[in-house]
Amino acid sequence: MIERLLIANRGEIARRIMRTCRQLGVETVAVYSDPDADAAFVGDADVAVALGGETPGESYLRVEAIIDAARRTGADAIHPGYGFLSENAGFARAVTGAGLTWVGPGPAAIEAMGSKLEAKARMEAAGVPLLPSADLTGMGADEAAGAAESIGYPVLIKASAGGGGRGMRIVPGPAELAEAVAGAAREAESAFGDGTIYAERYVSPSRHVEVQIFGDASGRVVHFGERECSVQRRHQKIIEEAPSPSLDDATRSALHAAAVAAGEAIGYTNAGTVEFLLTADGGEFFFLEVNTRLQVEHPVTEAVHGVDLVRLQLEVAAGGAVPHQDAIGPPDGHAVEARLYAEDPTADYLPSTGPVRTFVVPGAASTDPSEGVRLDSAIDSGSSGEVSRFYDPMVAKVIAHAPTRTAAARRLASALAGSRIDGIATNRELLVRTLRHPEFLGDDSGTGSSNRGDSDFLVRNDPAALGRPLLDGEDLAVAAAAAALALQVVNRATDANTAGVASGFRNVVTDPQRVVLAVGERELTVEYLFRRGRLERLAVDGEDLGHPVLHGASATEVDLALDGLRRRYAVSPRGAPAAAGSDRVSTVAVAGPAGAVTLSVVPRFGEPTSGGPAGSTVASMPGTVVKVAVEPGDRVADGDVLVVLEAMKMELTVAATVSGVVASVPVEAGDGVEAGTVLVVVEPDEPA
Repeated sequence: MIERLLIANRGEIARRIMRTCRQLGVETVAVYSDPDADAAFVGDADVAVALGGETPGESYLRVEAIIDAARRTGADAIHPGYGFLSENAGFARAVTGAGLTWVGPGPAAIEAMGSKLEAKARMEAAGVPLLPSADLTGMGADEAAGAAESIGYPVLIKASAGGGGRGMRIVPGPAELAEAVAGAAREAESAFGDGTIYAERYVSPSRHVEVQIFGDASGRVVHFGERECSVQRRHQKIIEEAPSPSLDDATRSALHAAAVAAGEAIGYTNAGTVEFLLTADGGEFFFLEVNTRLQVEHPVTEAVHGVDLVRLQLEVAAGGAVPHQDAIGPPDGHAVEARLYAEDPTADYLPSTGPVRTFVVPGAASTDPSEGVRLDSAIDSGSSGEVSRFYDPMVAKVIAHAPTRTAAARRLASALAGSRIDGIATNRELLVRTLRHPEFLGDDSGTGSSNRGDSDFLVRNDPAALGRPLLDGEDLAVAAAAAALALQVVNRATDANTAGVASGFRNVVTDPQRVVLAVGERELTVEYLFRRGRLERLAVDGEDLGHPVLHGASATEVDLALDGLRRRYAVSPRGAPAAAGSDRVSTVAVAGPAGAVTLSVVPRFGEPTSGGPAGSTVASMPGTVVKVAVEPGDRVADGDVLVVLEAMKMELTVAATVSGVVASVPVEAGDGVEAGTVLVVVEPDEPA
């Protein structure tokens, strides 16, 4: 058995692996970059080794540094998690070459399936249905255009070495091809160290269904059923479930058989996933790729099959066997997983970085209850952490298991709706509305005839609308009132002149206090009036909320009754001294029975304007400049690309907002920039 395991990864997957290791009595070793020095996974490990550096290339992709960390700590095995080096055959060989146990498939299988192009060739030889595709490696613009024409538009540009939607572009026609090819290759090189790309027929709408396989040294390959991961944004999964609601019995059996045959054909060992594209009507399926690692969405399989896939990985790596197929049995109930990303769907998925001050998912546990909510997270529920711009924006996975699909989706939506996440923007609201959407829910007939959310779900349904705050109407008004009442307590306590005065004291008792709060573009004016320490009036935007009774107000909770209906609200007032130049509160996070919301405090006096020159285009968030598309003297039109930034493994295009002439470009490729950094200055054209 493995005695001490080094986990060559970070965040929630490192913590997930450590959890199983603790149950088995296996010691753990963490490796970490400079930004992760204080991360929870580092503290969870028995031993931790600093790799140095900030970017993946300076830390988690350094093969020799990781092998050296294993030697120094006495580790006898390495688990790669997912992402980073998990599908790198050279890394697997380096691990085994150093006399260590590799927790994953053999290097030959990684090589054969890690290259999406080679995998497609092998599957074609095995008779598995494939989509038309073409290798674009080394092609000039004309050759690439010809290859795309032969496939037929629209085409999908994909990274051969990658996954997770990185290095992927949809190309509707010839005009967009050159830029898509260049951008996909650049992103693939950055994310995977391999810029090889290919084009494939793009089928939309479609369904994404994958089969979990497992092999051992005896040659036995089994499956643990399938998962559906059709609801995606930018080709990255956001909701996964098991079993798939889109398959009839015949198609399900055919998929399972094809996946097992693929594993047997390459002598597959350990955990892997065979991914298929299913037509929207479920009538045809096509091979996509084999992921030679554990998948992000593995918890839904664990929930319905009652298996610990990480434990099985460790056992097989140590020479153990997989169970016989007939011992695995059918799935028990239904499980749904949601990926909580640090991004703003109302602002075109703009990534969000910085400190997570409050993170609470009610009722969630880090283990998988038979029927409940599981949390796999880089941050403990009830704790705090940091989201770095250098890594993936996924903060956590929340998983619900129940007897039926509808019950699991409702349970998961409820847990997410009641969560408190303060400090960053997330896609929580989008996830909740998706899980509650009639189009996603369909029915539980098992026929697969309902839509249930295919790959175009977030095309038909506006992400900005799905991502708006959950609270509205009276619920939002009462939450704003609770925020204002908490705010007055905090301000009173931090005011040196009135700290000893009872809350609500006013010289003029008939004049109510006013606080303006904002959520998104909406502002709410809260008015409250105390007399003799008792709350006499509470109104939002001029409308009284009813007869108020304030049972208690502090910096953490507001206990408020309106017309006899009593509610408790958890509150988190936060300041931003660096930005505001004072210790006054700038935001208040509120969580109550109807959901949670974070409100910004609108200052009574306007903030000073930016000191940047006229015509400045600035970075909306911290990132790295990967491309500068203009130089001084160039003429640009509104909407032209100026700069391409990379943040949290995503490329962000910065475009001109006016037509004019580029006056200056203060940055160059490779520069790290903070939010607000001037990227390009454009001298606007004179009005006609």
